[in-house]
Amino acid sequence: MPQRKPSFLLVGIVFSLYQHHSQAAGFALFEQGASGLGNAYAGASAIAEDASTIFFNPAGMTYLEGRQILGALHLIKTTGDFDNQNTSIVGTEGGNFGSLAAIPNFYYKQDINEQLKIGIGVGTPFGLKTEYDKGWLGRFQAIKSELKTVNINPSLAWKLNDQWSFGFGLSAMWAQAELTSAVNLVTAESSVVNKGKDWGFGYNLGAIYQVTPDTRLGLAFRSKVAQHLKGDVRSPFTGLNSFPGRTLNTDITADLTLPETLSLSSFSRLDEHWELLTDVTWTRWSQFKELTIARDNGSNTVVGSTQEHWNNTLRYSVGVNYRYTDSLKLRSGMAYDEEAIDNNHRTGRIPGNDRIWLSLGASWQYSPQTTFDVGYAHLFIKEASIYDDQRTPTPGKGLIDGKYDGSADILSMQFTHQF
Repeated sequence: MPQRKPSFLLVGIVFSLYQHHSQAAGFALFEQGASGLGNAYAGASAIAEDASTIFFNPAGMTYLEGRQILGALHLIKTTGDFDNQNTSIVGTEGGNFGSLAAIPNFYYKQDINEQLKIGIGVGTPFGLKTEYDKGWLGRFQAIKSELKTVNINPSLAWKLNDQWSFGFGLSAMWAQAELTSAVNLVTAESSVVNKGKDWGFGYNLGAIYQVTPDTRLGLAFRSKVAQHLKGDVRSPFTGLNSFPGRTLNTDITADLTLPETLSLSSFSRLDEHWELLTDVTWTRWSQFKELTIARDNGSNTVVGSTQEHWNNTLRYSVGVNYRYTDSLKLRSGMAYDEEAIDNNHRTGRIPGNDRIWLSLGASWQYSPQTTFDVGYAHLFIKEASIYDDQRTPTPGKGLIDGKYDGSADILSMQFTHQF
């Protein structure tokens, strides 16, 4: 496997320390700044109150003066349990496949002049981890599923006039995936481990329209990022000339397209104390039709293929801010987040469903230059049904027939300094 370029080595090491969990539809992550969590990320493309706008809408940099540095950390605790409905299948229910994770963000912004602003953001826009007990009944479909990403996002913003601002950014995204499952060797069981990584590239665009001095609208688009993952598979058998009991490595490839998103947000200052925020975000998950892993030896022989057939999704959110004092702002928000997976295509790897966010937060301006933010959200995840017997080589072996129940808690902290 090729070595990473030294200029990206430190970033890759830092982000690889953290386990990633999907908290939005599919395996997207909204946790790109702590200030927005208290509003369930309502108004994220329009509020433009700190440098995290580089991710949500780069045009928002025109509303920030001087240089600003921002660091955020998100602690995510997920819980998930499977309730087996078919007692004839041998194996456990997998235990709690959730865990505790930490996800960081970093942003820097500065002025070129009064009209032009530049910035850079580093974050994790996609991530996933589920891991079951090795003896669980669905082990032939999935044991461990993990996706890590690091996105480096340099951006430029231009203020046309008092009403219009525009932004543009480039994305260099590193992705790494690992998928493991059990295999039946007739007289025994073993496991298959698929690993791969790649760099992919995309862009993001944004515009903000100042409707009145107290109201603005934001529109933001992030392009898809095509990943051509390359790695290897460790398997007890990899072809006709192999035999059980021997572990062999084979180079593999897998194409993964991380979807585009389109967000429309509003921000309104109702009076000297109250602010209202809204957002609708569309994600094009429908292009994720299948996940196919093939040998990287010129033959393109398929090692494994999973039919996905995901659906496009919408996420709706609304938030309210209350300025308690000049230095303290209180936040609240809620969101309804559609899942991309329907009951007919749900798998043990990503057993998610629609979810409701309830969020609270606060912003404390410690000094004219320094602000601290904290946010908390609880996610109620709708019970999900599953019947999956199509992804195992032995019919009836490892049948997943039952229901999933889960929830998530997110605690975010942020430091912002103006200089």
